[in-house]
Amino acid sequence: MAYELYYWPSTPGRGEFVRLALEEGGADYVDVARRKDGMPKMMKLLNGPRVAEPPFAPPFLRSGKLLIAQTANILLYLGDELGLAPANEAGRLWTHQLQLTIADLVAEAHDAHHPVGSSLYYEDQKREAKRRAEDFHRNRIPKYLGYFEKVLSRNPRGERYLVGSRITYADLSLFEIVAGLGYAFPQAMKRQARRYPLAMALHDRVAARPRIAVYLGSKRRLPYDQVGIFRHYKELDG
Repeated sequence: MAYELYYWPSTPGRGEFVRLALEEGGADYVDVARRKDGMPKMMKLLNGPRVAEPPFAPPFLRSGKLLIAQTANILLYLGDELGLAPANEAGRLWTHQLQLTIADLVAEAHDAHHPVGSSLYYEDQKREAKRRAEDFHRNRIPKYLGYFEKVLSRNPRGERYLVGSRITYADLSLFEIVAGLGYAFPQAMKRQARRYPLAMALHDRVAARPRIAVYLGSKRRLPYDQVGIFRHYKELDG
């Protein structure tokens, strides 16, 4: 049976972290909400009265009888299913720990342009966003990318991946982080890139992997936009 991925059909968002794992793993999957009648199916699972364990929000994944929500939780499951995580418990927990740190960064990247409230338009919080984005460039991007640079440099099996000697879903997610930040804050990331050569090299290696390269060149890869996590506002790219 094909995996069923449920996420908003027109923006990469958090669903992209799951798509990258499915693509790299060569999985047979359906991006449900991008199909005809897909949105009603997704909303039924979110709000339907007969769903015993409803997800809070997309993305969520159906695998057989399982319905799994939360990006890091989905990837914890797919890591084992698709061979994108170590086989031992310590390695699986370490990979999951890295993914949870990435989830924190994703939340901060979003709040750089929506620091007051997600229900408000960007135009309603531009002043606050400018101040928040300045701190994000100066302090938070270096904090996170510096951490992942350290992890890469201390990998006892070499500097190619975050965990062990093989690619994991955490590497795919770090690729998406670097790509998304590069779209949202091109000038800031241009200044930062030279400080984190291992993270930048990892981004390039992931992009060149055969399955990922095909995916990135396909229509399945949605472009970044002004409604997702990574948004480009020139005035925030200080």
